[in-house]
Amino acid sequence: MAAKSENAMKENSMSDRAAAMAHDTTDRAADMAHDTVDRVADAADGAERQVRTAAARKMKQARQLQDDMLDAVDDKLGRVDSYVKQNPFTTAGIAFAIGALVSALIRR
Repeated sequence: MAAKSENAMKENSMSDRAAAMAHDTTDRAADMAHDTVDRVADAADGAERQVRTAAARKMKQARQLQDDMLDAVDDKLGRVDSYVKQNPFTTAGIAFAIGALVSALIRR
């Protein structure tokens, strides 16, 4: 019986060591996974910051372009308004000619 008890103790001791080794391996794998996730998160944070900065810069450029276009449209409309006020009969003649041309094109 002593031999059986000694064999059982050896088996328990071996299974305890195997469990401890498995636990250590699992802990190392978990630590490596956490480190990898942290590195990826840092890289993603930097990429997100760059994208947000580029988007803000493009938004500012788009707003400036919009303002420039609106100023140009206002300028052109002002010039047209001035021409119409200075030359009302010429403007009416041009409008009539354009209307006749569009009407002729539609009838075809």
